[in-house]
Amino acid sequence: MAIRNTTHRWGAIAQLLHWLIVALIITQFTLATLFDDLPPGARKLALLARHKSVGITILMLAIVRLAWRSANPTPPLPATLRPWERTVARLTHALLYALLFAVPLAGWTMSSARGFPVSWFGLFTLPDLVPKNKMLYEVLITTHGVLAWTLGVVAIIHMLAALKHHFVLKDDVLKRMLPVASSKAQGSER
Repeated sequence: MAIRNTTHRWGAIAQLLHWLIVALIITQFTLATLFDDLPPGARKLALLARHKSVGITILMLAIVRLAWRSANPTPPLPATLRPWERTVARLTHALLYALLFAVPLAGWTMSSARGFPVSWFGLFTLPDLVPKNKMLYEVLITTHGVLAWTLGVVAIIHMLAALKHHFVLKDDVLKRMLPVASSKAQGSER
């Protein structure tokens, strides 16, 4: 498999970034569910700290992923898609990228507004994005939650579309993002 993207397939770096972010988003929803159910205390604070660290990791990986995407060719959408499907696909991808930035930034800003530090796995503490502000904190609790659930819904739509491409349309859209699958066009890369 090629390291860089080609016009036929996502490269190893793009695939690694994609699947790492997927795993971390699942981790985030799991952590959020776990700490929501806990009473105040050390265990809840530890899960919150891990949640913040994973969120900052997603933000960093999203930056790297966007930079990598801009420096590499992008496999085109299938020619069989109707114009409205192409528009929906492009909007969905744009919304996913926007949410990969917005959710962690809202969480970081929320912590800053409450006066809670954001540390990256205890290795270093990030600067506050805003001064302490209880009213802003209250708004950002809702904002962060709505953005996170929106990301979850859009990610599920994205996944369902990939499955439709694979099982219904029987094209290579899903295969070209899987590290172990071969696509029809892969042979031309060797």
